[in-house]
Amino acid sequence: MFFAADKGDINTIIGGIAPDWGPFGALGNEAKTMIQVVMAVAILICLGIAIWGAAKQRIGATALRDTFSAEQGKGLIVAGLTGVFIIGSLGTLFTIVYGMAV
Repeated sequence: MFFAADKGDINTIIGGIAPDWGPFGALGNEAKTMIQVVMAVAILICLGIAIWGAAKQRIGATALRDTFSAEQGKGLIVAGLTGVFIIGSLGTLFTIVYGMAV
């Protein structure tokens, strides 16, 4: 009897998909942690901008009947969520670009 996945486990599969830090692979653990903290703070700021935009849109559209404020709120929502997406994708993008260059 032959088992196809006899010696592997889920970490083998996930480890092959996860980025290996690409050009930042030679950094120490402290530097990687600092990069992760900066990216986490940036994501939180972008989410805060999106929430602020949602509140501004809601208040401008209903309470104040201010269409300019509502449109400005829509822009803040889009900008905040776009920032979250871009920052969340940076690790993967760096790994892809670095892998193509090597």
